[in-house]
Formats: sequence, C-alpha cells, structure tokens
Amino acid sequence: MDSRFSETTTDLLIYISCFDPRNSFSRFDVQKLVRLVHFYEDDFSWNERMLVEQELEIYIDDVRSDERFEGISDLGALAKKMIETMKNRVFPLVYWMIELAFLLPVATATVERVFSTMNIVKTDLRNRIGDEWINDSLVVYMEKDVFNTVDNEPILQRFQNMESRRMQLSRIR
Repeated sequence: MDSRFSETTTDLLIYISCFDPRNSFSRFDVQKLVRLVHFYEDDFSWNERMLVEQELEIYIDDVRSDERFEGISDLGALAKKMIETMKNRVFPLVYWMIELAFLLPVATATVERVFSTMNIVKTDLRNRIGDEWINDSLVVYMEKDVFNTVDNEPILQRFQNMESRRMQLSRIR
C-alpha cells in the first residue's frame, strides 16, 4: 500500500477506518480520529477542533450501549442509522467527520481521473499548448458524455462565418 499511496493518503485511510462499526466499533480510536480533524482544518473551527475529542468519547460510549447500532457492518449503514436515531444532531462533529470520510474516495478518484485524462490529451505533439487550452480540453474530454449531446453544426457554422479564418473548415461526416 505504501508504494501506491502517499503517507498522507495512507494516514487518512487508516484514520477513517477507525469509524468501522463492525465488532462493536473495535477499531474506534479517538486519538487517530482527532488527527483526522487536523487534516481538514478548513472544515472545522478552532472551537470544534477543541471539542471533537470530547464528542468522540461520548459518541463511542453512546453507540456501543445502543442496541440499534448492533449489527451495522459499514460506514454507509452507520450514517443512515445516525440519521434515523437523530444522533447526527447530537454528535454533529462526528457526523461531519463521517461525511468527510465519504468524500475522500471520490476526491481521490477524481484527481486520478484528471491525471489519466491529461496523459491522453497532452501528448508530445500538444506539449506546447497553454494552461487555459489544456484545461478546456480536459473538461471536454472528461465530460464527453455531455458534449456528445451537443449538435456540432451550429458551432461549425459560427466558426465558418468568422472573418478572421485563414481557411474554411471542412465538414465532419
């Protein structure tokens, strides 16, 4: 795992795994979850960062003693159960941390997708293009499902009718 992910990403994954509800939250670790909050300093105020440790300690005692939380096997089910039992309002910082845990895989996958796309779009022949043009090309490539629904003819006509064209565009058939 160390060769695939950076140390920071590995730490984030380890910290998030502390929310695992299996075996009566056996992997729950307050100190690691407090460190998780420090990765998201912009999402927690100074006061919240000071209160999160207390809230986590009260939360774990509460859910371990609540039979409604027995048998939960994944983070998604835990989040649903917190909403059903209104514990998301009792423990808002814990619930916010769980929401952030859901975002991490999506954010990581999106970044990896962008870099994979950039390797396709930015070839040796296109190595000299500017940042703005490469960004526009990446958006078009990544959102190709949306752009495939756009009719090309009006776009082609607009460029064809521009006065500053050096040559006429050929039609794509």
